[in-house]
Formats: sequence, C-alpha cells, structure tokens
Amino acid sequence: MGQRKLLRVLDGETVFPPPIWLMRQAGRYLPEYRETRARAGGFLDLCYNPDFATEVTLQPIRRFGFDAAILFSDILVIPDALHRGVRFEAGEGPRMEPIRPAEIQDLDPSDADTHLAPVIATVARLRAELPEETTLIGFCGAPWTVATYMIAGRGTPDQAPARLFGYRNPEEMRALLFLLAEMSADYLVRQLQAGADCVQIFDSWSGVLDEASFEAYAVAPVARIVEKVRAAVPGAKIIGFPKGAGALLSTYRQKTGVDALGLDWGVPLSFARELQAQGAVQGNLDPLRLIAGGQALEEGVRAILDGLGQGPLVFNLGHGITPDAPIAHVEALLRLVRGG
Repeated sequence: MGQRKLLRVLDGETVFPPPIWLMRQAGRYLPEYRETRARAGGFLDLCYNPDFATEVTLQPIRRFGFDAAILFSDILVIPDALHRGVRFEAGEGPRMEPIRPAEIQDLDPSDADTHLAPVIATVARLRAELPEETTLIGFCGAPWTVATYMIAGRGTPDQAPARLFGYRNPEEMRALLFLLAEMSADYLVRQLQAGADCVQIFDSWSGVLDEASFEAYAVAPVARIVEKVRAAVPGAKIIGFPKGAGALLSTYRQKTGVDALGLDWGVPLSFARELQAQGAVQGNLDPLRLIAGGQALEEGVRAILDGLGQGPLVFNLGHGITPDAPIAHVEALLRLVRGG
C-alpha cells in the first residue's frame, strides 16, 4: 500500500512528479474502448457486466500506465437501483422518468445491494488484476447531482428544474437528498470493502447553486456520506469534486470532511495554493488544452506543476477527458508531468 503514490498524496505527502490519472480515462477516445462497448451492447450493459467493465477500466492502465484506475461505472446506477427507468440514448445522454414530489416517499432502496452487486464484483476483479502499485478509485455521484437528473429526467444546462423543485418542495428535496446520501454511502462502503483504495464523490452540478442551497444540497449530503463511510471504514480516503463551486471551495473540505479537493479548470492557481495549504488537491488542467496539444498543453501543465507541485497534488484534468482527445496528446501529457 505504501507504494501507491496517490494514497501518499491523499495522506498529505508531497510526491514529485505527482501521481496522474484522468477523469473518464476509460472512454470513447480509445479505440479499444469503442470496440468493447460495441460488443457490450447498451451503456448500462457495459456498466453491469464485470467482464466488460473490468476490461475497459484496465485499458487506459495498459496503454498509458496511469497511477490510478477509476472503476468504470456511472453515477446514475443509484437511481437505476431505485427503478427510475434509467436509459442512455445515443447522442442525447441519460434519460429517465422525471420524479414527482409525491413519489419520493415511495422510493424503495431495499434491493439496491442486489442491483449493484455486479459493480462490486467488478471492483474485486480490478483489485486482483491491477498492478500492485496502481491505486484503485471507486466513486459515486453526489446526491445533488444525481437528484438533478432524477428531477429533470435528463441533463439540463443550468439545472433549473431541480433548483425550482428545491425552492417549491424543500421537504421533499431534503428527503430525496437524504435517501441518496444513505444509499451512496452504503455503495461506497461496499466498494472500499471489495478492494477500492479510495473513493471520489462527483458533484458535477454544484456550481449552479447559490450559497444557501450549496450548504443544504452540496455540503450537508456529502458530509453525511463521509461520516457514514468512515464509521464503517475508519480512515477511508475520500476525494470531493464539487465542480464550479468557486469561492465556496474554501470551506468545503472542512465542512464535509473529504481528504482531497478536486478542482475544475476555473479555479485560479493562486486560490488552489491556498486550498492546498489545508491538504491535497487534484486537478486542474483545462481538457481543451489536452485537445489542443503543443504549446497550450505545455504551458498548462507547467503552470500547474510550478504552482502546485511543491505540495500534495494529484495531477488531473479539471473535468473529464473528451472523445476527441488525441491519444498522442495524452502520451505527451504523461511525459510532461513525469519529466520524461
């Protein structure tokens, strides 16, 4: 365990060159992923098949030798386990039946463990098949971000449906977020017990919330997850990624209890250094610099290493790698970070 560089950073240690992995590193920019997904059928079929999910998780490790592998799954397996009819439509993203306020009290998580068992089986397979030095990251979606999809039935530009839902139905929103936090905590505990070294909580839509809503919807549910996970797995290492949180990042670690802060590319490096004084940070290269390559990539990497390399840093993008990222640019990124 001591040789897994990413875990050393989560403990607050400065490691240089820093460990590197990329959000969505198993994805459509890789030809081997596209081939496997075509064989798997639907996207959820890929997530729930341990053979396929293990294979696509390992593909970027084999090709690039990243310091960490992240479980291949999706944040919407939780509402899928609540029988919300999650489906993925080509070119349009996830869809489900929008939930009504009166339906929240009837949500039944009783068979969620059975529903999610294939994902846990994938975690166990991965830990057995990954190189010893490679950190295995489990994950879930944060309750607020998962709730936005459940309420709107799809992704929306500013999550207005979920924000309005919260203003008009505060009790039902609290009940939904509480249920999602409880389920997510149980899910992360099972991942850690199956072999995950650490976990990340993705709050992709925290940036649309005002300050009061951020406290209620983004901070409080994640704090509950962290509390419950650590009660079951003492010392569990947790990365929080509240994308777009801006100035509200300053107290997020303290209020939620996460070990590391994932930073999007909009976070100034001067502010990131202040956050790093509290503990590990992760990020935060603009994914478009990776697509551009060349000088744009070199300058972006150099700025992050110069600004954050003297403290605990996990190098990553400020959000997920996109399908049009050239493989040669990913290889160049690794050389730039590792000094090769």
